[in-house]
Amino acid sequence: MSKAQTDPLKFIIVNTYIFCFRFWQFGPNFYKATGDPPNRQLHRTVKMVRLEFMGMDFTCVYESLTDAKFPPKDCLLPLISKLLGYAIVAASTTVKLPQIMKIIQHKSVRGLSVLAFEMEVVGYTIALAYCLHKGLPFSAYGELAFLLIQAIILVATIYYFSPRVGNFTWIRALLYCGLAPTILAGKIDPLLFEALYASQHAIFFFARVPQIWENFKNKSTGELSFLTSFMNSLGSIVRVFTSLQEKAPTSVVMGSVVGILTNGAILSQIIIYQKPTKKEKKKD
Repeated sequence: MSKAQTDPLKFIIVNTYIFCFRFWQFGPNFYKATGDPPNRQLHRTVKMVRLEFMGMDFTCVYESLTDAKFPPKDCLLPLISKLLGYAIVAASTTVKLPQIMKIIQHKSVRGLSVLAFEMEVVGYTIALAYCLHKGLPFSAYGELAFLLIQAIILVATIYYFSPRVGNFTWIRALLYCGLAPTILAGKIDPLLFEALYASQHAIFFFARVPQIWENFKNKSTGELSFLTSFMNSLGSIVRVFTSLQEKAPTSVVMGSVVGILTNGAILSQIIIYQKPTKKEKKKD
């Protein structure tokens, strides 16, 4: 095999160059000299290599489109799944920033459940460690890394603006800092790992319950960010589709389903309990 054939991009560039040179050489007689239209020659060149980028295979889609056909489902869905997966990863880099900025702007954590956000950090840690341990593709779990970092910053922000942080809260924080590196490194018994991951669905569920109850009790969502909750809900919906396409374990899919239910409940509360506008107040 030639050197150019071992590198798909180089191979395509070289053959495209040869094609252009032959077209310039033969001019109007190009079709007679080669016996093939130019798009078919280039298509034949591309078929000899696989068009892959970041784990996404565009070969099948390209071949269908060059033949003026709609790509088949078995070809299109995996590609859409990969694209959506990377879109979630990209969006996850900013998903909690609206919540963090809202707290900083108002210098208040009114209506926020500290325990809920702490449990969220624990849940993200276990979920990320499990996906790393299972060797899933980055597009299937990448957002967990960014969500974990932002969740830790969010908890630190809540601590800073809380009127009073008790000793028990600091003990929980130190305990997490001591255990998290071990869990993320996967240096625990495999059975315990499976048990932890099975429990993380319950952790995420009960992380939302205190916040949902707090909202219901106060008939207000306080400083909760609508944008963050909306992005969380949308991300959970998309992640169910990508997890099914990536053939992720059932437990991973169920985690996303739990996310849809709990994040959807909080998002609904934000809409229901939103403060009336100034115009509405004047009418009252």
